[in-house]
Amino acid sequence: MGLTIAIFIIAIYSTALILIFFYSLAQLNLLVNYLGNKKQNEEAPKYNLLDPKEIPFVTIQLPIYNEEYVMQRLLENISKIEYPKSKLEIQVLDDSTDDTVIDTAEKIKLLKENGLDITHIRRENRQGFKAGALKEGLEIAKGDFIAIFDADFLPESDWLKKTVPYFKDEEIGVVQTRWGHINRDYSTLTKIQAFALDAHFTLEQVGRNSKGHFINFNGTAGIWRKDCILDAGNWEGDTLTEDLDLSYRAQLKNWKFKYLEDVETPAELPVVISAARSQQFRWNKGGAENFKKSVWSVVTAKNIPFKTKFHGVMHLLNSSMFLCVFIVAVLSIPMLYIKNTYGHLGWIFEVTSFFIISTIILFICYWFTYKSIQGSSFDKFVDYIKLFFTFFSVALGFSLHNSIAVLEGHMGKRSEFVRTPKFNINNLKDSWKGNKYLAKKMSPNMVIEFALMIYFLFGMYSAIPLNDFGLFPFHLMLFLGFGFVFFKSLTAKA
Repeated sequence: MGLTIAIFIIAIYSTALILIFFYSLAQLNLLVNYLGNKKQNEEAPKYNLLDPKEIPFVTIQLPIYNEEYVMQRLLENISKIEYPKSKLEIQVLDDSTDDTVIDTAEKIKLLKENGLDITHIRRENRQGFKAGALKEGLEIAKGDFIAIFDADFLPESDWLKKTVPYFKDEEIGVVQTRWGHINRDYSTLTKIQAFALDAHFTLEQVGRNSKGHFINFNGTAGIWRKDCILDAGNWEGDTLTEDLDLSYRAQLKNWKFKYLEDVETPAELPVVISAARSQQFRWNKGGAENFKKSVWSVVTAKNIPFKTKFHGVMHLLNSSMFLCVFIVAVLSIPMLYIKNTYGHLGWIFEVTSFFIISTIILFICYWFTYKSIQGSSFDKFVDYIKLFFTFFSVALGFSLHNSIAVLEGHMGKRSEFVRTPKFNINNLKDSWKGNKYLAKKMSPNMVIEFALMIYFLFGMYSAIPLNDFGLFPFHLMLFLGFGFVFFKSLTAKA
């Protein structure tokens, strides 16, 4: 390997490491905000829902598409929402193309007969996907406030009573609640998904919201002021994460968002890796698309302070961190050989400490979010250590898949909105096998993921002849991560 190529590799590797380091510093700042947050919910002006004159009209929107396994559960649950029937309507925005349409129509008819104001809205095509369905429903919605739930969400019966009062403050455009997980302990895959989502819904949402930085409506388990949606330009289907897009457009127009960490809305996590893949791809590609669409508006906005701009840019770059991690991973083996070939470049390898520091920062940040939900006993800390490194390994294993999504987003490649199949999995006895919505084809990325597993096995072996074990733990985690993703993808087809 020539010196010029070596320097080129070092430059790219170092740049990716520094970007990851800045991301970890942003997370650390959010942790400080999170720990310093004094609950202000009680001091906020609120509607008095005991006074009939103060009860606003609410529309609940349920965007669905081929939800055979959870449709009945969803409608049963929503029918139990406690709110005056004269001030509540439910829109079932049904884009389904299978037989569930008939069963859904029958269930809606029964609920109507029981006095519920519920409408079954069908479209001729799926133009704009979820965003298109929400927009079409909004045109005829009676409510001043629009609550949205995906098909796998199960809000408590008093959910509206806990969220609607905060709209007394006319500057608030959105109230978002924390996601819960009804099948958290189903498998290793669900445990690490819950772990990552818990960090987002505690550290990130509270950390940003407590200081007035931009947060996002999470696509579900939240409620919008109808005027806010319209003022921000309404739903648009030009990105795969229409929720993030509208959130940024609304906040750029000075609408405030209210995040309620204490209000948990339970939902079902994907239990099969192909389902997790499709969800991750949509989220990460959508994040990159929104970076491309919104970052310039954030940077040039005159109505927001520098710190909010910084956190906004880092927020929009969240998914792009997978690309940085993937670059660091792939180049780590050439770096190992460069280090042992060009001794005079040894000082440059101090840069690798950035990754160690970044990992330590994330370890600390995630611990505080973990213990806020799971508890802080010694046993819980031991469980946390195991879960953190399992999560870290599997996240590394997803880095190729998610990097492709990010690159497509940044390059503007359009793709269809692929929904995440639901399973109605509530406990360990429930099975996902036989689900007709599962992807029948294996991901073509699997071949590359297998090759990467072997590549990082070679990285581990390389430590022996070079007598340099500094990157051995990193390569071990990469080997295990890509191995997990590959073999889970293989066996999910059984």
